[in-house]
Amino acid sequence: MKAVRFHAARDVRVEEVAPPSGVLLPDDVLVEPFVTGICGTDLHEYVAGPIVTPATPHAYTGATNPQILGHEFSARVKAVGSAVSHVKAGDRISVQPLLFPRDDYFGKRGLYHLSPKMACVGLSWAWGGMAEQAVIKDYNAQPVSNSLTDEQAAMIEPAAVAMYGVDRGGVTAGSTVLVSGAGPIGALTILGAKAAGASVIIVSEPNPNRRRIISEIAPFAVVIDPKTQNLLEVVRDLTEEGVGVDVALECVGLEASLNACVDAVRRQGKVVQVGLHIKRASIDAMQWALKDITLEATWCYPVQIWPRIARLIASGTFPVERVITARIDAADVVSKGFEALLDPAGNHLKIVVRT
Repeated sequence: MKAVRFHAARDVRVEEVAPPSGVLLPDDVLVEPFVTGICGTDLHEYVAGPIVTPATPHAYTGATNPQILGHEFSARVKAVGSAVSHVKAGDRISVQPLLFPRDDYFGKRGLYHLSPKMACVGLSWAWGGMAEQAVIKDYNAQPVSNSLTDEQAAMIEPAAVAMYGVDRGGVTAGSTVLVSGAGPIGALTILGAKAAGASVIIVSEPNPNRRRIISEIAPFAVVIDPKTQNLLEVVRDLTEEGVGVDVALECVGLEASLNACVDAVRRQGKVVQVGLHIKRASIDAMQWALKDITLEATWCYPVQIWPRIARLIASGTFPVERVITARIDAADVVSKGFEALLDPAGNHLKIVVRT
């Protein structure tokens, strides 16, 4: 079968690999992926990997590179192991890609995403979504209703990342919110904040193409260019008595963005780290103290969030499909996928790959 595999930095290949064979383990599910999103993590691997893909056998799964990519995907069930009862052949599913022990400190507390042994389908597992077939575990297979399209089902994974940030910020009906950075996760965070009931959403994004896209998919948001506009003045104008936003969601992973969020949030407000920081950030801790703020950090998502995200999407409250800006075939994944997403012009947010 054909599969998209990561070998090394700037070395992603579409190649023939052996399909899954042999008897399924009791808790295995064999699936045929429909569509798979290219994630920021995939891009990081493409540019500078291996980072999270395993150069040596993974501690939990034993997987090693070359790695079949793809952890944001929907699929149809082809066959199930003897112990699987919640899905059957022919069912459509969204894949919750995290793999983890259930008997370590975090697993016993239901905090599966925090296990130090956690792995991920499409990053540190023998299979991934950018292939004609894949084997996942029973708990990875999340059934979806016919009210969700294949693309919407694939988008539950990145939507879960965004909504977890919204949840950690305590965004609720009437909240005032700043989203710093309008990349794919930033865009989903904007939609997620609206779904949670935020009444004022300010978006800070320097890239003109991304500002244009956000203005189209989220016309309710106030979108500004922090290079030419004064973010704090906008925040003061749009918040009661100019106190600042209730919640600032940092979706870039840069020091300047983090500090802008601290500046913009009101006293006793919350700043949420949603974008991953790959460098140390210098901060003004005294300002944090004077404003009595709370900083919330996020990693992945609690896996129990899946049904809730699916219901929000199905209801039309969380229109995640708006973030998709291109659909490509696996054969074009490098030129029209990875390279297109790395273009500094920022013409794309989310590109999905048909398998």
